[in-house]
Amino acid sequence: MTTKDTAPIRVLIVDDHRSILWGLERLIESGKPTMQVVGTATNCTEALKLIDETEPDLILLDIGLGDQNGVDEIPNLLSRSKAKVLVLTGIRDESIHDKAVLAGASGVVEKEASAETILAAIQKVHEGQLWLDRVATGRIFLEMSRDAAAQSVDPERIKISSLTDREREIVAIAGTHAGANAKAIAEMLFISEHTLRNHLTSIYDKLQVANRLELFAYAHKHGLVKPPAPKASNR
Repeated sequence: MTTKDTAPIRVLIVDDHRSILWGLERLIESGKPTMQVVGTATNCTEALKLIDETEPDLILLDIGLGDQNGVDEIPNLLSRSKAKVLVLTGIRDESIHDKAVLAGASGVVEKEASAETILAAIQKVHEGQLWLDRVATGRIFLEMSRDAAAQSVDPERIKISSLTDREREIVAIAGTHAGANAKAIAEMLFISEHTLRNHLTSIYDKLQVANRLELFAYAHKHGLVKPPAPKASNR
């Protein structure tokens, strides 16, 4: 009979490429009895539906998920589960890696890493360790210190930093196009009006504004609007 101490690490894999999912599933299954795959998903919406059913210990997450930004979804995944999040990515931008950790990920491992490294990262993160090198750890601590200092000076940064990248984009467009109606803004963002309304409800709550007019004023006051496009030269 399997005890809690010897139970395999239950891994949920999230990646929008099915061929990569196939390969990762077989890699992790090769680590039995230490670990096993309990589910796979091609986006975070699917992953959130699987969490209750599969009860993962660790979510192996690609942050480049087509239309979804995996970094923005990390808090949602963590709020729905006790699982730790380990980012597996082909993106080399260190600032994005840092942002993922600041959002709650327990580490980042690149897709170019060896099979042994990926399996070791899963094991260490499951044990409660961070999978980060010293340079990355230093950068993240520095960023956290800067944020703490800035927030102590300007409490509005706390509100603004809670916005997702998509919500920032919506604020920028709403602040730039004061006369645009919801349909026009939704078309600029290539989303439905229903989705836009959901985003605006979240934005109003985070920024503590009541409507589009107050949002427009807030965006201009705090520099959240898009800069004007450069005029074409007549030469």
